[in-house]
Amino acid sequence: MDANVPQRAPLGRLGAGLRIEDRGSRIKESALKLDAPFYTEEELDALYEQDPVRALRISREQHQLKERLAAHRPMGADEPLPTEREIITVLDEARSILLRDGGDLEFVGLEGNVLRVRLKGNCAGCPRSALDLKHVVEKLVRNRFPQIAAVQNTF
Repeated sequence: MDANVPQRAPLGRLGAGLRIEDRGSRIKESALKLDAPFYTEEELDALYEQDPVRALRISREQHQLKERLAAHRPMGADEPLPTEREIITVLDEARSILLRDGGDLEFVGLEGNVLRVRLKGNCAGCPRSALDLKHVVEKLVRNRFPQIAAVQNTF
């Protein structure tokens, strides 16, 4: 490791316990949703070896998204279906994750309790797109709106 590159403290999964120096506060782990799709500590460490600035930027973005997720109260399964605007807000969070690797996401429609989206960019035709759809998009949507039964890609 290069002696000129500053070392970073281990973040733990999803930046758990990361100190926010400029605000002088700590994040409480128990109040946060830990099932959002983020880079693991090992993935961030490997990225840090190659590109420390990018790794720290991604870690910070994940931390900010984690705070935003914690601020939203999930809806119950018996509540009415979300509006298109509410769905697009959540899809924009998933979209920001997909954009890091050149992918993209578009809202197609809500048919009953099935959300239809279109994966675009590098996600179109990618063998991992099914995993991204399930572990990124569907997880974010279903955490916020449990009344959505499924998220499907429309070609």
